[in-house]
Amino acid sequence: MNTTATPYPASGPILEARGVVMDYTAALHSAAAPAVPVAAGTAPHALALDHVDFALQPGETVAVMGPSGSGKSTLLHALAGIIRPTSGAVRFRGTDLTSMPDADRTKLRRTAFGFVFQSGQLLPELPAVENVALPMMLGGMDYRAATDQAVLWLERLGLRALASHRPGEMSGGQMQRIAIARALCVRPAVVFADEPTGALDQSTGREVMGILMDAARANGSAVVVVTHDPSVARFCGRTVLMRDGRLSADDAAVPASAAPANAAWTGGSR
Repeated sequence: MNTTATPYPASGPILEARGVVMDYTAALHSAAAPAVPVAAGTAPHALALDHVDFALQPGETVAVMGPSGSGKSTLLHALAGIIRPTSGAVRFRGTDLTSMPDADRTKLRRTAFGFVFQSGQLLPELPAVENVALPMMLGGMDYRAATDQAVLWLERLGLRALASHRPGEMSGGQMQRIAIARALCVRPAVVFADEPTGALDQSTGREVMGILMDAARANGSAVVVVTHDPSVARFCGRTVLMRDGRLSADDAAVPASAAPANAAWTGGSR
């Protein structure tokens, strides 16, 4: 896989969507009965993504806000190559993800993208160190090297004491910190976070967001955060608004200075 073909200049976007449409209803009809025509006069159905344009600069942090069902998570999944949109293009470093074979998109997600979800999605049977090491091992690194790197990330996030703990022995905030370490251990170009504080109380959520942003900044990673919470969006340098599958024409700029520094970056594992 060549993910560096036709690269953007240093000042251009690292990730870009142009005219992206996601029509789940049409996809369902096509899979179920591709030969059945749509009846004349049938009311149009809503598009999950309606000709969306989006650009992310290297190292930029962007929050995508909007009500439930507005298309926020669908946009994140399209940008990350998890789903293939109905039409339009999503380009990472100049390469169109929508035309990539599934195996190449999977490899890209393992090596260039990191993910933090609301539930953390840690494997319950693995201790923290192996949960963090897993993406590196899937990328071909041997167990010893991967777990050594994982321990360094746990120490960096003040989580060394949790290395042998399984998710069932951790608090929600601790699990999200482990998920952040897992997302960043491959030094991704882009981190995608889908409601990363949705299952946390406000105080823990702010702490987790501070850790995520500090770690991503130190890593040089861009971040896309899907959230309905304005206090989470304030941690990002820019906010875009989504409604009915469309991004607002006017971006709402949010000063990064609105987010306080997070002391837990140098220690603590609440």
